[in-house]
Amino acid sequence: MLYFQVVILAATVMLAYYCEFTDTFSPAQQGFICRDPTLAKPDPGPEQDSLIQPVILYSVVGGLPVVLISSVELVIFLLHSNSLYDQDKIVMMDDCCYVNPMVRRTFRFLGVYVFGLFSTDIFVNAGQLVTGSLAPYFLSVCQPNYTALSCQDTAYFVSLSDACTGDPDDVMRARKTFPSKEAALSLYTAVYLAMYITSCVGSSAGRLTGPFLSMSLVGLAVLTGINRVAEYRNHWSDIIAGQVIGGAIAVFLVVFVVQYFKKRPGLPQSPSDDGTANTDEASLQMNHTMATSVKFVATQVTSLLHL
Repeated sequence: MLYFQVVILAATVMLAYYCEFTDTFSPAQQGFICRDPTLAKPDPGPEQDSLIQPVILYSVVGGLPVVLISSVELVIFLLHSNSLYDQDKIVMMDDCCYVNPMVRRTFRFLGVYVFGLFSTDIFVNAGQLVTGSLAPYFLSVCQPNYTALSCQDTAYFVSLSDACTGDPDDVMRARKTFPSKEAALSLYTAVYLAMYITSCVGSSAGRLTGPFLSMSLVGLAVLTGINRVAEYRNHWSDIIAGQVIGGAIAVFLVVFVVQYFKKRPGLPQSPSDDGTANTDEASLQMNHTMATSVKFVATQVTSLLHL
């Protein structure tokens, strides 16, 4: 089962790589209206000139969850190991490999996070390739020849794929804006970590610590989207769509995959368990009640036979 999960994660990473760094897939060639004011904003330049540069965003998205989740799990293990983790080591691969339950739990949460991160990237890339939505600065980098395109009428719709005379790389960049990848990845990370903090930290570090950290993460993600609009790199629709995708994937993974990062304490756990106990306490109580009833009936029958 572990190997199968590794294969799925590797396939997800490879698909994200092909969408992101290769020209295997090209965005749709969407037309535009001559001198459309919504597409005539000034060119903000490459992403490296943004206030939130890609190196900063990807460093936070990739590094913050590792540091935060590892630190919290280590503290929980040191302070509450008797109630949250199994005392016995967990057998991962037959009799050769034994992994501390804290390490297993940490890698499980990080593995789910990485899977969701690349899944978010795939969904965003798919949306950008299918729609080919134009950036607010599209006309600035497209530099269409309005005379050759007969654009005397401002309402004239241009559908020619070779209507642009600007740099092809800049034009390609301006055709991949919906939904916003930066908004999707930032909000995915913020929601995933916010739900992790709420579930695992709660009020143990103070009533306001968890909400403060969670709201700070979500607030920074929202500000990332606002900055994209302020720099004319995305429309509001791009930001909202990206945030919906990122937030929805994070909530789905937390609710249905890692189940709010919690484990039922005090119940026996099998070696193949994924962090929650398998034993049904209600069934155990029912079996005990049935055994008591059977014993009572047997006692009454024995008494009648002796009469």
